[in-house]
Amino acid sequence: MFMPVLASCFILVGAIAIFGKKGENSMKEKLEKFQERERAANEVRRKPLDDLDYLTVPDEFLSFPYDETSHDATEGRRILESLKSEKIVNLTGLSNTDLKERYGVANLPDLMRFDQNYTSLVRALQMYAAYLSEAGYEDQAVKLLEYAVESRSDVSSSYRLLGKLYVKNGRSSELDKLIQKATELNSPLTASIVRSLEDMKDPSFRSG
Repeated sequence: MFMPVLASCFILVGAIAIFGKKGENSMKEKLEKFQERERAANEVRRKPLDDLDYLTVPDEFLSFPYDETSHDATEGRRILESLKSEKIVNLTGLSNTDLKERYGVANLPDLMRFDQNYTSLVRALQMYAAYLSEAGYEDQAVKLLEYAVESRSDVSSSYRLLGKLYVKNGRSSELDKLIQKATELNSPLTASIVRSLEDMKDPSFRSG
């Protein structure tokens, strides 16, 4: 009576062992492929960086009003001013291996610095825009946020604030364009950003 149950247990244990082994082999193969790719990337010679999409801080942004007692305003402006003479590139979604393959291992330190400058840029834009919005300078805040979005920022709060300003100022039709830009992001935050913007299309949000 217990033999079929016992046999089933042996079969299950055997299946787990087989699939476990396959999973282990699969992981080993992926690791070996990655290591081989890394070795090859580390041999790539320096290549020109001419095709990078460099960003700059528009002079107009530094003419916007600010309150020296506001941390967001002063810190945002300080960062923007410091980036005026720096090279800024959004490399979100690209690994170090990707970068070495494309531009050579010797360029990696510069590329990492350009990308860090981009992270600082979108952080500063959000901080300054948050201050401007609260202080009543909504047109200026929108300009900062639209620039961040055009640069393919994935800072969720920038999309939410820009969406709210569109709705508040009778520009709800802009939400669809903003959602489209969000869907094109190469970011794990894409889905949550899109959801928050979709919620803004609800009449109850607009009336609130």
